[in-house]
Amino acid sequence: MEHIKINKTDSLAIERTKLANERTFLAYFRTFIVFLSSGIAIFKIEVLNNLKLLGSFLIIIALIVLFIGIARFLYVKTKINKYYN
Repeated sequence: MEHIKINKTDSLAIERTKLANERTFLAYFRTFIVFLSSGIAIFKIEVLNNLKLLGSFLIIIALIVLFIGIARFLYVKTKINKYYN
């Protein structure tokens, strides 16, 4: 495949797009951490024994959020690399 020369403005725009993708992944990761820690806290605090179902739900949601975040990050990264490298 032939390499196309891009100007500095376009190069910087591509870098901004890559950084935006990383920031979006970190937002998913922060959300994962909050759900996971909340679910674990419900299991550890004895006063909240009647909320164990909610704790389980939060842990499951945390794993789903992490999976979606990783999948989206890799998908967008692949698309960026495919069109701009």
